[in-house]
Amino acid sequence: MGVIVQKYGGTSVGTLERIEAVAERVKRTKAEGHDVVVVVSAMSGETNRLIGMAKELDLDASRREMDVLVSTGEQVTIALLAIALQKIGVDAVSMTGDQMRMKTDSSHSKARILDVETKNLDQHLAAGKVVVVAGFQGRDEFNNITTLGRGGSDTSAVAVAAALKADECQIYTDVDGVYTTDPRMVPQARRLDTITFEEMLEMASLGAKVLQIRSVEFAGKYSVPLRVLSSFKEGSGTLISYEEVNMESPVVSGIAFNRDEARLTICGVPDEPAMAARVLSPIGDAGIDIDMIVQNTLGDGKADFTFTVHRDDYRRATDLLNQVATEVGAQKVQGDEHIAKVSIVGVGMWNHPGVAKTMFEVLGHENINMHQISTSEIKVSVLIDEKYLELAVRSLHTAFGLDAEPEAGK
Repeated sequence: MGVIVQKYGGTSVGTLERIEAVAERVKRTKAEGHDVVVVVSAMSGETNRLIGMAKELDLDASRREMDVLVSTGEQVTIALLAIALQKIGVDAVSMTGDQMRMKTDSSHSKARILDVETKNLDQHLAAGKVVVVAGFQGRDEFNNITTLGRGGSDTSAVAVAAALKADECQIYTDVDGVYTTDPRMVPQARRLDTITFEEMLEMASLGAKVLQIRSVEFAGKYSVPLRVLSSFKEGSGTLISYEEVNMESPVVSGIAFNRDEARLTICGVPDEPAMAARVLSPIGDAGIDIDMIVQNTLGDGKADFTFTVHRDDYRRATDLLNQVATEVGAQKVQGDEHIAKVSIVGVGMWNHPGVAKTMFEVLGHENINMHQISTSEIKVSVLIDEKYLELAVRSLHTAFGLDAEPEAGK
């Protein structure tokens, strides 16, 4: 048998008892004849605790030092899991991202993986050992510790699986698969047996928290079979694959949403060529991701630009946009932090006209105003007031036939 890469998130290794349970699961996988690499996150709450201490010292702490600080969380977990495995008779060795040779660029706090050397991994696997790897972290060409951003352990696991040409990359978390939407918001949400890479990529980019978007990109690019499973109960989870769409595929596979949105508008800029670049380039140059861009021409030689950013970047983006407004002679800058994005996703949408119309009718029926709209072949996203998010998600989930059938006798 080949290599299985298993990744366990913070809740899965949140206590010593849970670490021991992970060790038992890894032991069973090893006993089935697989070579096993385990990628782990920091214990639940640990990264937030470390960030909190840094912020008490300095709200604008150096990103380099923040990477040095938060990467220690994973180092604790790999050692504890290796100890737990050795205790139950499994030959195991822990490795930091640097020891494994996870090479990244120098974008502290959101570094991108450049290469994964497998020589050290191969040697340990050939010796029959389970290798426990620290996710979320690597090292750049200047010998600095780097981190991959929130959820980066998913990306670490998929990158390792791709480098080793693993049979499967299994992502163990606190849910038992990918659902039609967040079951904490919609109890009638259904677990999907399969979902395509394209759909999962959209779901992840639009706010679904099950997998980090870069991990899905990696898996799709290198054709790594990816499966989402629960650490706490048995089951087959959800397989993410390149499965062909058939005539019976659902039009809409899921509803994604994101509360972490903020909207900015620069009003009354000169309606001139290249003005969009002048307005938006400083935001992008600061490493702030921009989404849902809309330009409105006002008819008097002026235009408004509206776009969204992550809520954590709202303050920085506002400061930059105010500087741009002064430079280009804009009238004013407006912002709103109390918005959310809700999206319908499905590969079946491309050959079913009228899906967007249904979405708009459902939201209109609930008197939910749409501030902005964005579409692609397999998704429609709208920006709405945050206070209406739960109503929007539940209404759309029902309207597109995603609710689970009630159990008999209930």
